[in-house]
Amino acid sequence: MATITFDTLQLVEQLRSAGIPHDQAEAVAKVIAKSQGNLVTSDHFDAKLESSLAPLRTDLVVLKWMMGLMIAGVMSLVLNTPRNH
Repeated sequence: MATITFDTLQLVEQLRSAGIPHDQAEAVAKVIAKSQGNLVTSDHFDAKLESSLAPLRTDLVVLKWMMGLMIAGVMSLVLNTPRNH
């Protein structure tokens, strides 16, 4: 899985230049880095979604075939039924 990273040192330096004390800037950078640990890239998300949808697609194909066979069976019964005129 690809990871999402950012430059914590650069963030600390930007916060420091904005007037935030060094220890607070480091704490903010650590919190952001920790919170990004649970994020996923769109490629990873797409791959996971595709693998989850694959069984559903297979089920849909089977259902389409079953419906087609059922319709064909009903049609054969209807067409083979003797008609009273």
